Amino acid sequence: MSADKSTTKKATQKADGFTAEERAAMKERAKELKAEARAKKSKADGESDLLAKIAEMPEPDRGMAERIHALIKANAPTLSPKTWYGMPAYADKDGKVVCFFQSAAKFNARYATFGFNDTANLDDGTMWATAFALKALTADAEKQILALVKKAVN
Repeated sequence: MSADKSTTKKATQKADGFTAEERAAMKERAKELKAEARAKKSKADGESDLLAKIAEMPEPDRGMAERIHALIKANAPTLSPKTWYGMPAYADKDGKVVCFFQSAAKFNARYATFGFNDTANLDDGTMWATAFALKALTADAEKQILALVKKAVN
């Protein structure tokens, strides 16, 4: 790496080692926690926050997030929409995030991600996948996501 590239990379990171994108996500999560602490949000409030975050996304992430939201809303009504680190997420009755959609643009990644937290009932032996890369949301990908979400909430 040349001295210019090394200096530029170091300039974009603070001494704490987090990138600007990571620090922004942490700030968003802090705001979310403060808002939740001030008033218990209703399912409608969480959904409006989630839809606002989706509207900010560039395509094709926006289209994928909108479709995933519609799928989860129609097929997993026990999950409540909310934002989590500034990302669309879906929580169980206790408010714990079960699954989430991460836009590729969120951390300047090559692909979007649909992932699950440890509250999801996806256990399969001693090792299983908890996140999936998405470059496009095909009919087959939708079926796989629905099957995983249904398993995660059962």
